[in-house]
Amino acid sequence: MRNAPTILHLDMDAFYASVEQASKPSLRGKAVIVGGLGPRGVVATASYEARVFGVHSAMPMAQARRLAPNAAYLVPRFGIYRDISEQVMALLRELSPLVEPLSLDEAFVDLEAGGAAWDDSSARLVGAKLRGDIRAATGLAGSVGLAASKMLAKIASEQAKPDGLVLIEPGTERAMLGPMSVRTLPGVGPATGDHLRRAGIHTVEEIAEAGEDELVRLLGKAHGHALYAMALAHDERPVVAERETKSVSVEDTYDVDIHDRVRVGLEVQRLADRCVRRLRGAGLSGRTIVLKVRRYDFSTLTRSETLRGPTDDPAVVREAAARLLESVDTTGGVRLLGVGVSGLADYTQEDLFAQAAGELGEQQPVEGGADGAEAVAVARGEEGPSERRWLAGHDVRHAEYGHGWVQGSGLGRVTVRFETPGSTEPGRVRTFRVEDPGLEAVEPLPLVEERPGGGGGSRGAAGSRGAAGSGGSATSGASEGAVVGGVGGV
Repeated sequence: MRNAPTILHLDMDAFYASVEQASKPSLRGKAVIVGGLGPRGVVATASYEARVFGVHSAMPMAQARRLAPNAAYLVPRFGIYRDISEQVMALLRELSPLVEPLSLDEAFVDLEAGGAAWDDSSARLVGAKLRGDIRAATGLAGSVGLAASKMLAKIASEQAKPDGLVLIEPGTERAMLGPMSVRTLPGVGPATGDHLRRAGIHTVEEIAEAGEDELVRLLGKAHGHALYAMALAHDERPVVAERETKSVSVEDTYDVDIHDRVRVGLEVQRLADRCVRRLRGAGLSGRTIVLKVRRYDFSTLTRSETLRGPTDDPAVVREAAARLLESVDTTGGVRLLGVGVSGLADYTQEDLFAQAAGELGEQQPVEGGADGAEAVAVARGEEGPSERRWLAGHDVRHAEYGHGWVQGSGLGRVTVRFETPGSTEPGRVRTFRVEDPGLEAVEPLPLVEERPGGGGGSRGAAGSRGAAGSGGSATSGASEGAVVGGVGGV
C-alpha cells in the first residue's frame, strides 16, 4: 500500500435515478425508483428521497411499491445512462491512463500514475475539481473517496455520499476502520457477516483481534487470510486499466410464466439477436453459446455448445441456442431466459456452414425489423407492430405540444408530461390515445445544454437511444424494459 492517498474512487450518486431527476424537473426532490415495473421486477436504483422509505437497489419492485406507493416508478433508459457514463469516464481518463471502470457509474483511478496527485493536498484538489467538472458536464453529482488503496478509497466514497469528498490520510486507516461493522469490508456479505456475528465478531477491530488463525478456522484458508489482511488495512491490488470481458449475455424475466413451447422458442431467438447486437457493438465474437433457463420452480438450467471457431453471425447463434433449447424440459413453465456468448475473440472465423446459415437468417434482421417484432407480438397474444406501448419515463414528442416523457399508460391511453431538462418549472400533463399519430418515441435531450464551442454540454446524451425505437413502434422496446427484472439492477 502506498504512502499517499492517490487512489481515487468515484461513485455517481443514485445514478439512474439522478439522471431521471435531472431530465424531468417535476421529479426533482421527489422519490424516484428505476427498475423493472412488472410483478417480478426489481429496483435498479432509488433516489435518496425514496431511500428514506427503506427502498434500495435489488429490492423486489412489489415490496418497493408497498414502502413508497407515491414514488415515481420508471423503466430504465440505458442509452442515456451509457452516454453520460462515457462522458464521466472521459474526464477520469484525463487524470490518468490507469482508470478501472467497475460499472457505468463507478471507477477507480490511479492519480499517481498520471502525475495528477502525489500527496494529501494535491489529491484533495484533484478530487474537488473532478466533482466540479462532472457537474458542469452532466449536471449530476458524484462522491469521491481518496486513499492509499482501492479498498479504502471505496470505503471513503461511501462515507462521502451523497455529493461529497472524503480523504483518508495514510496512518489513520486502522483507527478509522476499527469501529466499523464487519460488513464494511469487501466480500463480507450477509452470510459471512452472520457467521462472524455468531462467533462474537461484530467490528473490523474484532476481526483483527481474533487473529488470522481463528479467521481461517471460521471461514477457510483463502477467505480467512484475505479478511484478516483487510482488517489490518492491507490492500495491494493495483488499478487495472483494462478488464477483460469474459462473456456477453442478455436475459429477460417474464411477468407471467411462459408455457407455450413456440413462444419460448421465439423468445430465445429474440434474445440471441440481442446478444449478437451487443457482441458486435463491442467488436467481439465468441465460440461458446450458452442458454440459461429458469423454470417455474426457480430451478435454473444452463446448457452450452462450443463451435469450431468464433462467430458473430446472428443465424449461427440463433441455431445453436435453438439446439440447446431442445434439451431442456419447459413444460412446467419458464420465468427467465438468457442467451450468452463466451470464449471471446476480436475476430471471426468464416466457414461455409456459417455462411449458409447467414443466408437463411437474412429474413430475420438482427437490428429488430418489423417481421421479428410481429412474430414476438403474435406469440404474446398482442395485436402486432401496429399496437404501440409506451414505457414509463421514456421520451416522446407530440406534434403540437413538443418534447415530454411518459408518466404512464393503460386502457388504450398514454399520459405524458411535457417538460425538458431545461424547464424552469414542472410541465403540463396531457393524455392521448396510444395510437395518436401526433405522438412518437424520440431520443433523450441533453441534461446540460451545449455551450458555444461545444464545451460543457451533455454531448452524448442527445445521441442516445430512444424509448421504443426511432420509429415510435414500442412493441420490441417494451420487452427491453423487462430486462431489469432479470439483471438485478445497477
